[in-house]
Formats: sequence, structure tokens, C-alpha cells
Amino acid sequence: MGRCYSMDLRERVVARIASGHSRRSTAEHFGVSESFAIKLMQRQSRAGSAAPARQGRPRGSGKLATFEAFLIGEVERRPDITMPELA
Repeated sequence: MGRCYSMDLRERVVARIASGHSRRSTAEHFGVSESFAIKLMQRQSRAGSAAPARQGRPRGSGKLATFEAFLIGEVERRPDITMPELA
């Protein structure tokens, strides 16, 4: 998976476009794709922020989420417990 552009770069792109430069010239100036500049401005207008969206699965939605309290309790009760013993 690719890495996100830094917030510093995102803010500079937004500021340059907001000051009247085109998305195309701004993308060329900073060495990013035109689609990045376009999507960044769409995100800025919709969300009010140029920050990247959180990547990955939402926290707490794994298969073991319903057993979290039980598993933590068992490990606290027996710190040397092994995975096969938990199963």
C-alpha cells in the first residue's frame, strides 16, 4: 500500500490552489499528479480538511472482538497461558 503525502505538502497544495493557481499547474509545481490535486480540493471542500482518511479496518471489528473481555481476563489470571490453551 502506498504512503500518504505529508500534511505539509497537502497544505501547500491547497494554499496555492486557493491563491488562484490552477490545479494542473499546482500539481506540476509540486510534482504530484493532477488527480491528487483535484481530489485533495474535493476533500477540502467536503470534509473541511486536507488530512488523509484513516486506512484499514475500523478498530474493534475483528473476529475476536466479542471475546476480548474473556481473553484479557484469562491472560491476567494466568500470564503464562499459551494460545492452544486459550482455544
